[in-house]
Order: sequence, then C-alpha cells, then structure tokens
Amino acid sequence: MEKPGLRKSLWQIGTWLTNILATGLALLWSVPVIWALVASFRPASDALSRGDVWFSDTLTLENYLHAWSMAPFGRYYINTILVVLTILVVQLVTIVLAGFAFANYQFFGKGWIFFFVLLQMMIPTSALLAPNFSTIRTLGIFDTRLAIAIPYFGSAFGTFLMRQAFISVPRDLVDAGVIDGCSWWQLIFHVYLPPSIPSLVAFGLSSATWHWNEFLWPLIITNSDKSRPLTAGLVRFTQLGEIGAQWSLLTAATLMVAAPLFIVFLIFQRRFIQSFVHSGLK
Repeated sequence: MEKPGLRKSLWQIGTWLTNILATGLALLWSVPVIWALVASFRPASDALSRGDVWFSDTLTLENYLHAWSMAPFGRYYINTILVVLTILVVQLVTIVLAGFAFANYQFFGKGWIFFFVLLQMMIPTSALLAPNFSTIRTLGIFDTRLAIAIPYFGSAFGTFLMRQAFISVPRDLVDAGVIDGCSWWQLIFHVYLPPSIPSLVAFGLSSATWHWNEFLWPLIITNSDKSRPLTAGLVRFTQLGEIGAQWSLLTAATLMVAAPLFIVFLIFQRRFIQSFVHSGLK
C-alpha cells in the first residue's frame, strides 16, 4: 500500500518539475523581448555584429528620443486608441445581439446560419484584403480611421463566445423574465448579461489586444499619418539606412508601441486570466 508520505513527496517533485519547466519556457519566450530592450539602449552608431548582439560599452536613451522626434507618435497613439475603441464598442453590440438571437430564439436555418458564422474563423484574413479594399474605395473612405475599423465590426469568435455564455444561463430564469413581461432588450440586460460579464471582459481584452497589434490591413488602407496607427507607423523605421533598418532605433520604436499594452496586461493580468477561466469556453 502506498504511503501518504511517499505520495506527498511525489506530488512535491512533480510540482517542482512543472515550475522549472514553466520558468524555462517563460525565459525562452522572453528572449526576443529582452534582446529588443537591450538593443534599444545601444548607441545607434554601435553596429550589431556577429557575437556582439547583446550588451555594449555604453547605454543611452538617445534612441527613444530620436524615435519620438522622427514620427508623430502622439497622432499614432490617438489613431490607434480611437480605432480600437470604435471596433470594440460596435463589436460588443453586434456579438451580444447575435449571441442572444442564437441562444434565445428558434428559427428556420438557425444551425446553418451559425455554421456559416463560424466558417468565417477559418478564412485567412489575407484572403479578404482585396474585396475589403475594393469596398472601402467604393465607399470613398480610403485613408480614414473608419476604413480600418469597418471590416472588424462583426466577430465570429465573439458571436460564438456570447452564444455559449447565454446558453449556460438557466432556462428557468429566462422563462421567469418572460412571465414577468420582460421585452427582448430587458432579457438581455437583466437576465443574460449579468452572468456573462466574464465572457464580455475576455472578448474585450482579446479584441483590444488583436486590433492594437494589427499591421497588414492598416498598412494597406492608409497612406498618411492623419489616420495611420502605431503598427503601420513603424514602417518608416525599417527604411532609414542604406543597408537596411537601424536596429537600435527600430527596437526603441517597437517597444514604444508595445509598452502601453504590456503595462495594461501587467496591471490587469489577474482579471485577464480569470475572465478566460470563467468565460463561456468549455
């Protein structure tokens, strides 16, 4: 018969091995970020050569100051924040309504419609660049913040997430609301949404992160700084030198773009993890 002490020891060893493995993976994934941080403090005149890509004799903040003066980062930040918030607000409305329809109503072709909604998640974003670009030019809104946001007003993932969250709401609670005379929008606000807040938070965090980092579509649909977001603005730092990018300057600009998102994640990381744990994904 296995002794309790032996079982406890094996459990502790397993815990230690898991922690060591997780720490090793975390360090491995953080190497590019650490390298970018180190390279951003190297003098721009200090070339990166083989075997000398990490530390330098001197460290400087000149790259950050130079990057900030070379590009209108204030305008880029405003554009990015407005685009992300616009997409998020519209998406929250559309996914809640769509999730409510699929979870609460029975109608002809419901299964097939939901299937085609989910099918959108399997279509690569790059396959839609040409038709989306043609639509934007037809609407006459090329090189605007609205042009960046419009293709993302609907979300198949968000619709699926909210449908799953709404389905988990007890049907007895819904029927009680109907008996009490609740309209459809009262059912949404007072019955379906309160227990589904973690799912909304999880989707909001993932949506904001995705669209903050979106690069290809904003690069195609903008050609001036008046509507260009942070990621598209980084392109100018890849074409500075005769032999390519100035890595110290480029890494400094990249970290300036990623820093707000990284800081927000550090502040709300517990909420971020709890939202996904308690969301409708099962």
